Amino acid sequence: MAAVAAIVIFAAAYVLIASEKIHRTAVALAGAGLMLLLHITDAEKAFFSTESGIDWNVIFLLLGMMVIVSVLRQTGVFEYVAIWAAKRARGKPYRLMVMLTVITAVASALLDNVTTVLLIAPVTFLVCERLALNVIPYLIAEVMASNIGGTATLVGDPPNIIIASRGGLSFNDFLVNLAPLVVGLMVVFCLLCRWLFRSAFTYDPDRVAEVMALREKEAITDRRLLWQSLAVLVLVVAAFVLHPVLHYEPSVVALLGAGILVAATKVTTEQALEEVEWLTLVFFAGLFVMVGGLVETGVIGDISHAATDATDGRLGLATMLLLWASAALSAIVDNIPYVATMSPIVADLVHQQPSGDGTVLWWALALGADLGGNATAIGASANVVVLGIAARNGTPISFWHFTKYGLIVTTVTVTLTVPYLWLRYL
Repeated sequence: MAAVAAIVIFAAAYVLIASEKIHRTAVALAGAGLMLLLHITDAEKAFFSTESGIDWNVIFLLLGMMVIVSVLRQTGVFEYVAIWAAKRARGKPYRLMVMLTVITAVASALLDNVTTVLLIAPVTFLVCERLALNVIPYLIAEVMASNIGGTATLVGDPPNIIIASRGGLSFNDFLVNLAPLVVGLMVVFCLLCRWLFRSAFTYDPDRVAEVMALREKEAITDRRLLWQSLAVLVLVVAAFVLHPVLHYEPSVVALLGAGILVAATKVTTEQALEEVEWLTLVFFAGLFVMVGGLVETGVIGDISHAATDATDGRLGLATMLLLWASAALSAIVDNIPYVATMSPIVADLVHQQPSGDGTVLWWALALGADLGGNATAIGASANVVVLGIAARNGTPISFWHFTKYGLIVTTVTVTLTVPYLWLRYL
């Protein structure tokens, strides 16, 4: 009965989030409350379990980076980058989109994709405002590029960190096995954007002339604060990249960086916290509790076990089934708890392989979960963050508006991974 109740609560919450008749944060909180009220999960598991509770590493990573971005915003650096990007693109809307998505993808491979979209979204708002462009297609394209680019490395997407830990995989393993594919996927994605967002590429020569006449250096309003902020950001990014060596969680690094930045500069605590997306953080907490209920009742585990039983030891079939099942499930539940639940099962499958390279299953899991996160508005953490930023800035992106593009991008990118995995590993 508990499993049925968990499914009903999650399905109802999902429908309400998709319908947008009630704010998604209120829905997530209500769903989490019902999971606790009906004892589908309990407070200890919801708040302290690393497998079926709130992922505080994600929550505090977001909080720390939001504070750093809030301080950076006060220096004028986002206006600087916006003018620079617009001038380099000569005001051409499609060229600008390609530039921003490639920057996002590369940055997401070095940082995590959530941090990247936190940094790139303010720039996007400014440059689109300058050129009188609709910002929504650019935000959607960037968040999808962040999920694709983040697939390339161990630190690029949170699920990859979980996979690396379970599979004993290194930073170089991800780089060698996934980065070549990601480069190809980004080329295809940039071409796909030309078709998907063709109606958004309107050119205003007067606005372009105004932007080309601007001097980006004049946008910097506080150089001392800028250098202080950049120094902290560089140290935080270095710690992210050196995670396999330092073994400090990204959340710890982000919070420490935020604390040092606020303490060492003239920015007040109130100013630093006013840009934090509190509704987004609370939504994540509620979503984690709801997914935790599905984990606790064995719903996700049963689905995963059924999928593995269906393969009957055949590596090729197991790889393809894992790829597509991961993409489908990661579109429905956030890919972080999904991978946390699925990784022990994949580890068993890898060890059971009598011959061949069983590690292909890890790559299938990573590609399915990371790329599948693009399918819907709540499929990946970066998606939720961007939707929160858009709503805060008065340009809300609806669940279905995002998803109608996401389903196409996910279908194309996951399909392209099939020949890559088959030819290289099978």
